[in-house]
Amino acid sequence: MSRLSLRTLDSVPAPLRPPIDPRELGVGIVHLGIGAFHRAHQAAFTEDAIVAAGGDWGICGVTERSAAVVDQLAPQDGLYTLAQRGADGERLRVAGAVREVLFARADHEGLLSRIADEAVHLITLTVSEKGYRYDATTGRLRTDDPGVAADLSGGGPSTVIGQLVAGLEARRRAHGAPISVVCCDNLPDNGRVLAGLVREFAQRTADGGELPAWIDSSVRFPSTMVDRITPAATAGDRAQIAAALGLEDRGAVITEPFRQWVIEDDFAAPRPAWELAGAITTDDVRPYERLKIRLLNGCHSTVAYLGALADQELVSDALAPGMPFAAVLGELMDRDAAPTVVAPAGFDLTAYEAEVLERFANPALRHRTLQIAMDGSQKLPQRLLDTVRERRRAGAEPVFAALGVAAWMRFVSARRSDGGRELTVDDPLAGRIGARLDGREDPPAVVDRLLSMREIFDDELAGDAGLRALLVELLGRLARDGARRTAARLIG
Repeated sequence: MSRLSLRTLDSVPAPLRPPIDPRELGVGIVHLGIGAFHRAHQAAFTEDAIVAAGGDWGICGVTERSAAVVDQLAPQDGLYTLAQRGADGERLRVAGAVREVLFARADHEGLLSRIADEAVHLITLTVSEKGYRYDATTGRLRTDDPGVAADLSGGGPSTVIGQLVAGLEARRRAHGAPISVVCCDNLPDNGRVLAGLVREFAQRTADGGELPAWIDSSVRFPSTMVDRITPAATAGDRAQIAAALGLEDRGAVITEPFRQWVIEDDFAAPRPAWELAGAITTDDVRPYERLKIRLLNGCHSTVAYLGALADQELVSDALAPGMPFAAVLGELMDRDAAPTVVAPAGFDLTAYEAEVLERFANPALRHRTLQIAMDGSQKLPQRLLDTVRERRRAGAEPVFAALGVAAWMRFVSARRSDGGRELTVDDPLAGRIGARLDGREDPPAVVDRLLSMREIFDDELAGDAGLRALLVELLGRLARDGARRTAARLIG
């Protein structure tokens, strides 16, 4: 079967072709971390914005960890199919906003040249929480990270922050035109955090004299909140899409109908008319961000660990009728997370909670619990621990948020499901976690050893005797009764 590309695009059924002509689109955005989520979310918003208002907003997508996405998309001229799956079936669309793909480690100069290109007005990022190499408890750059240390000593650049600073320096030296850097990852105050990391790195470089001042005057870091569930595509998905296109597509992306993008309207240079594509622009992203991270993301991590322990491969399986986990998530949102957020004016929090559960239960997405369970050490601080901390300060006992934390502790200590299936801990701190636990599974030892990891738990949480007792109790229940029975008993 022939491959999807510009050469074969005319053979795609007309209703499925891009609504823009990719051949006429110049590059105006550099995106770091061109995985499935970006292609389902920001790239789709950008293409819709071009349809609505025009502009050369083609995307140069940069892959960070491997050349896999380049191998998928370069032979296809950046084209890929977006498959939207919901209760009313599937809608397919070939997307054309990605005009170039680079592998950062193999083409440093190409990346720096693109960032320095005066036609580029935006750098966007979806590199996951761990990609920022920062301490979530302090917000500071982890200068002891081997990649960061190597970049600071003049190697690479191999890290995202190193690449950003090197690219910004190349731009300053070339012409100094302003640019905006837009973080689209699940970090609290993500724009502020990214700005701090970039400035900290820039101040430590040999050329740190003029660069920080130029960044302050010419670069903006607007905060954002992003939301769209995007599970990994399978061979079966790709075969189904190939049958519909009549062409092979190795870069196909599966997603849900729902999408949301809230953007702080603070830019140093032109941008696409994303608001015409349905994005929300605002002076303050924080209310939306906190809602999403603490309710949706907190629930996502909780059901991932509970579901994996209960031998449920998919999130939708874990939320199927007869399973207790949907009720657990409802209690987590109502009792623990909701009291820590202030919803935007006119926002229906009850409807939002119901929509979260409905989206998670969508069987068409086939979102694997183990995919969501990755990188727990990087996700828990903002998704669950901030909620736990605020509820403890209010004198409450956040049982359901703590259950999510205890389920993670069981996941990383037992490394097997309740049915005996091996569970792989895919986490940048997996080695440190394993060394700290040293094979221990007894609840008091596991809780104490994990609470002592300052990369995850701060002094306040680690010193909270009431929280420790709650985690020991919940971890003991999970070890003795399993995830499903523990959840059922907690909801009565």
